[in-house]
Amino acid sequence: GLFFWHLKNTGIPCHFVHLCRVANDRLITFQYFNFLKRMYVTQCNKDLSQRAKPKSDSVASPFRDLQQLDQEKKVIHKIRPISPVHQPLSETSIRNEVREMKSAAETEDSVTPVRAESKEDRQWKEMKLQLKDLPGILARLSKIKLTALVVSTASAGFAMAPVPFDLTCFLIASLGTGLASCAANSINQFFEVPFDSNMNRTKNRPLVRGQISPLLAVCFAASCGVPGIALLTLGVNPLTGALGAFNIFLYTCCYTPLKRMSIANTWVGAVVGAIPPVMGWTAATGSLDAGALLLGGILYSWQFPHFNALSWGLREDYSRGGYCMMSVTHPGLCRRVALRHCLALLGLSAVAPLLDITTWTFPIISLPINLYISYLGFRFYRDADRSSSRKLFFCSLWHLPLLLLVMFTCKKSFLEKEDKGDLLGESHGRAMEIRLP
Repeated sequence: GLFFWHLKNTGIPCHFVHLCRVANDRLITFQYFNFLKRMYVTQCNKDLSQRAKPKSDSVASPFRDLQQLDQEKKVIHKIRPISPVHQPLSETSIRNEVREMKSAAETEDSVTPVRAESKEDRQWKEMKLQLKDLPGILARLSKIKLTALVVSTASAGFAMAPVPFDLTCFLIASLGTGLASCAANSINQFFEVPFDSNMNRTKNRPLVRGQISPLLAVCFAASCGVPGIALLTLGVNPLTGALGAFNIFLYTCCYTPLKRMSIANTWVGAVVGAIPPVMGWTAATGSLDAGALLLGGILYSWQFPHFNALSWGLREDYSRGGYCMMSVTHPGLCRRVALRHCLALLGLSAVAPLLDITTWTFPIISLPINLYISYLGFRFYRDADRSSSRKLFFCSLWHLPLLLLVMFTCKKSFLEKEDKGDLLGESHGRAMEIRLP
């Protein structure tokens, strides 16, 4: 009874009930009971509450002392002793003093502009576009080296077509393909400005550095894409123009956003690179034949060892830029796919004479270079280091032009196919004559 009377006088039950009412129908947990305990201690038993210790004076860091000493440093000039009044100054001493004063003034004048220049360099400057720099900026905006590769593969497709060579059609097709490639590359850089700024390989692109405005980049892309597709459609044939427009759409609207979403972007990009030789073939023949599909397949397979080896050395850049590449997310798959398509080049080269595109000397002559790139692909698959990936990448740079050159030299001429077609026609006519009474 005395215990409950003491609790009633101290008011503990009332405080506890008041604190429980504040809970507002919340779940009572162990942490909440601890909270109630702390509230009771701080409100009722002020003697048990913890007292904050006063903070001790912070110890001055030695770096701050050094900074203060540097600020307190004063320039001390050496003062020459003044000669007595009764001794006159000589002319040589006066001349020396005047020279010293002039040299000190010159050094002070030379120090101040250097400091001013350093301050100006640190400030933001507005970059003004000059007319003489515009061609170089537009060349980097359109990725002129990649565009040259696209035009060369389209020219190879045109040259491999089994039709007489038409120079006018060849020039129009090459110009239209180049303009379409410039438009696609410019739109690609326009979309990837915030991501290119995070990569060392692309941080100096014109749009990232602000050398050209986004509006001017879009206008340049439109001024290249519209005439390019018009040249391919009206000057060559509608099929080639449709392939060019489809390639621009595939590169800008499918491949570019997929680079940050899925590793499927590599396969889509390989299709983009395989279309230009098909466009060259259709520009010459006006139809999609087995030869066009074979050239597209060679370019499709070549791009996997080329790009996978390149991306292997740029994994840090791609991960920093937020790109979803095989070399970053699936390194094992990256090496397997590169080796798989190196071996596919052997099979595609062997199919060429079966489709009556080249002679049987082409698989034999191209065998050493195909075996060599397959060997480097195997080393890249086995070692998985920067050295093997670099060797595979540089091998792919000379492998494709050499393979296309060998393919062109072993091409079956148009006259041979025409003679073969005449012979088949004559034999068919003789058979019809024999059958007729």
